[in-house]
Amino acid sequence: MRSRLAKLAARLVPAYEYDAETFFAADGAPDEVAARRRLGFDALARVYRERFAASAAFTDAAAQGISDLQFTARYRVPFPFSRHVREHLRSGSFVRASDGAALVDLDGNRLYDLTGSYGVNLFGYAFYRECIAWGAAEVAALGPVLGQLHPVVADNVQRLRAISGLDEVSFHMSGTEAVMQAVRLARYHTRRRYLARFDGAYHGWWEDVQPGVGNPLPPRETCTLKDMDAASLRVLEKRDDIACVLVNPAQSLHPNAAAFVDSSLVDSARHAHCDRAAYAAWLGRLRDVCTRRGIVLIFDEVFVGFRLARGGAQEYFGVRADMVTYGKSLGGGLPVGVVCGRRDLMKRFRDMAPADICFARGTFNSHPYVMGAMNAFLRRIEAPGIGALYASLDETWDSRARALNARLEAEGLPMRVANLSTIWTLCYTRPSRYNWMLQFYLRAEGLALPWIGTGRLIFTLNFPEDDYRAVAERIVAAARAMERDGWWWPAPGLTNGKIRRAILREMLVHRLAAFSPY
Repeated sequence: MRSRLAKLAARLVPAYEYDAETFFAADGAPDEVAARRRLGFDALARVYRERFAASAAFTDAAAQGISDLQFTARYRVPFPFSRHVREHLRSGSFVRASDGAALVDLDGNRLYDLTGSYGVNLFGYAFYRECIAWGAAEVAALGPVLGQLHPVVADNVQRLRAISGLDEVSFHMSGTEAVMQAVRLARYHTRRRYLARFDGAYHGWWEDVQPGVGNPLPPRETCTLKDMDAASLRVLEKRDDIACVLVNPAQSLHPNAAAFVDSSLVDSARHAHCDRAAYAAWLGRLRDVCTRRGIVLIFDEVFVGFRLARGGAQEYFGVRADMVTYGKSLGGGLPVGVVCGRRDLMKRFRDMAPADICFARGTFNSHPYVMGAMNAFLRRIEAPGIGALYASLDETWDSRARALNARLEAEGLPMRVANLSTIWTLCYTRPSRYNWMLQFYLRAEGLALPWIGTGRLIFTLNFPEDDYRAVAERIVAAARAMERDGWWWPAPGLTNGKIRRAILREMLVHRLAAFSPY
């Protein structure tokens, strides 16, 4: 029901844009504040024109044939502001090199990389270049032969069995494919139709796990539950048609909310906080219910696997799953998806019903070059230095977040950091309609963010201390500029609720105007 309502609401939202005047005073700011914002915006636009000219021009030309670039350009900020931003704050989506903790764009700018390559980059790009080179050399004699397996595959299987604590392994070409296969196997062996997922969790872009906006089909055999809620456990206890429960451990940072994106950052209601002990206790209760009811518990560790601990979320939270999916970093820099599972769940045929099979094949599954790079990755994470890095990971990143928050508070800047280890979210403490502007000040300070903006910053596990201090300085500098230029003007009596009600009134006015004959 909730997903249907969300889709209905999405269809009813009218398209409208702010003119040059309203853009700077959408919150009712007085003329003096709007003028400060305009001056700040114009100065920032000059920086962008001078610093990112080649990158922006190349991206504009390429976007004519790349729909993904058209999409990400349009959805970096709330839509009424989008056109003005696209016209004046263009920076580009192409880079030509990676260098340590930084990326180099087409203008030669060196930007500290906080994109994390969608979570792939755990140990720095040089690490993955070495994995790819070593892996390619290891399988060079075989080359890109498909359908037959290079011996390195067997070594990968043994290492993954040890890491996951599970019996068998299957290889795929993406995390989405791995999750699809895990769910298919769970349905096959339980003879049940439904999968259960938790509100806000991402498990790839296929229909069954994305029941809301973004999927043109209605949910069918999908049950969406509330995370960390006893009522969800009661649902699992009572129903007898649920094959599996999918858990994305990244949700521990923001239960029941999707990964934050600046295109929906219309106020300051964004909230994130990871309570590791509470989430571990919740997973333990979920594990008990699944065991009693014969429901397959699947940890989707495509994003957090190897980021939280060498043994992934199972090790980090101390709870064992029946199946685990991996991807991203595991491929040593190349595309990959992996399912690890109990032997009885991984079997794709029935001994007593030989025609009743569970099909799963893929042309590029177990590609020799991917398997070689994966083997390099799995060998290298067993090094003593990597073990020491994992042992101090939370202490390092929690202390960095605390220190930055203390500094922001001391300077009276209305922004804080919430983190799950190296995964950061920027939250805002003063009601504002303009928090999304921060991403552009951060870019001007030399920080590369993902297209979703300040909702998710992803560091490498071994991000050097000197580089981190430089990043922290730039975050503070960008926040100071936001304050100086009036974007965080403290409107008297303004609340997040008032902001949302004002936006709703705007939408109603524009929706009614669309039906007016005049």
